[in-house]
Amino acid sequence: MPKTFIYIFFGILLNTLTAQEDGSLIIKNTSPRTDSLLVYTQIDSIITIGIKNEAFPGAQVLVAQNDSIIFHEAFGFHTYDSIQPVALDDLYDLASVTKITGPLPAIMKLVGEGKLNLDAPFSTYWKPWKRRKDKRAITLREILAHQAGLQPYIVFLNKTLKKNGRYKKRFLRLEKSSKFSKQAYNDIFVKSRFNRKIYRIINRSKVSEDKTYRYSGLTSLLFPQLIEDITGVPYVEYLQENFYKPIGAHTLGFLPSDKNYPNKIVPTELDTLFRHSLTQGWVHDENASLLGGISGNAGLFGAATDLAKIMQLYIQYGNYKGKQILPENVVKEFTTVQFPENDNRRGLGFDKPLLGNDTLNLNDAYPAPEVSSGSFGHSGFTGTFVWADPENHLVYIFLSNRVYPSREHRKLYELNIRSAIQQVFYKALMDHSLN
Repeated sequence: MPKTFIYIFFGILLNTLTAQEDGSLIIKNTSPRTDSLLVYTQIDSIITIGIKNEAFPGAQVLVAQNDSIIFHEAFGFHTYDSIQPVALDDLYDLASVTKITGPLPAIMKLVGEGKLNLDAPFSTYWKPWKRRKDKRAITLREILAHQAGLQPYIVFLNKTLKKNGRYKKRFLRLEKSSKFSKQAYNDIFVKSRFNRKIYRIINRSKVSEDKTYRYSGLTSLLFPQLIEDITGVPYVEYLQENFYKPIGAHTLGFLPSDKNYPNKIVPTELDTLFRHSLTQGWVHDENASLLGGISGNAGLFGAATDLAKIMQLYIQYGNYKGKQILPENVVKEFTTVQFPENDNRRGLGFDKPLLGNDTLNLNDAYPAPEVSSGSFGHSGFTGTFVWADPENHLVYIFLSNRVYPSREHRKLYELNIRSAIQQVFYKALMDHSLN
């Protein structure tokens, strides 16, 4: 199996890769140790099992500790034909990891500036909800902690297709025009005002009276417009200027096909319903696609090293290279469990370990049982996963395209691959008393 790799660190690996002030990376040599080979062998074994069981054709693992990347390895290929090997600088469709790396830092910044109040009704900022009896009192805190009773997901693609699968011309066209300016794919253009239809459907969607933990990504489709309304700055520009550029995360962004990146883009699904081709360089999530590829629920692409930078920003509670980009108290609030009394593990936007996770075995835990209770992260539908552990100063990133060639491939979950790999590093840390 062809592999590209950076030899490892922790003091148990061979080299350390460190970010400089300008965002570039340097390698510091350390003494090689035989136990580094054991760590690599364990990871390689888990990944190989995944590839053989078609959990994914290839994957990438990055681990950082104390500001340094200690492990970064690429395994396998972009597809099962074994033509394009996975490379360390490949760009991935981050799927729902977008939620914590797109709208969430903006929301945290606006909360810190007093422009958003977590405990005020969301209808204070999203006016259509004032007219909805079941939504007018829902708070932003409840929404971000998935405690609001909102519907989990709405398939807006159904609104654009006929029963025979053909496009409804009032919503989708094959050529761009002033009324169809948003591009969903190479030759698919969406009605420019289709976002308003999405907003209306979300506004009218039903809310459960049972206010318990219920994951919902609906408001993530609204957040970009909300951020623009409050700041007066386009969503993408706001993210770039306030977060991605300051930390040197140059590959994080939307619509990578429009940019001249030298990086290869890992494909996702062989789509037989909507795009009728292999989806590559365009967002996999159909809802984000119908918003022109720019959304708060999905659509962000990036390389592993740039993901590590934004997770490092979070693990240091908003501080990056000595600059306080996000308020420390706000990041701490967002990464804290909000409704444990309702058996809800979630923070604000961030996922958290299962309550009592440290008492569970690997098969029942989420993520690895060894993570600290203060840790946080998020997963993505395409096979992505990021996790930060402030107590152990550890960032873990797993990137794959498990939806290739079909989203029906679920071995990534069944084999518990992401948590198993994460556990290898925690065991190494504990064995060498490095945390």
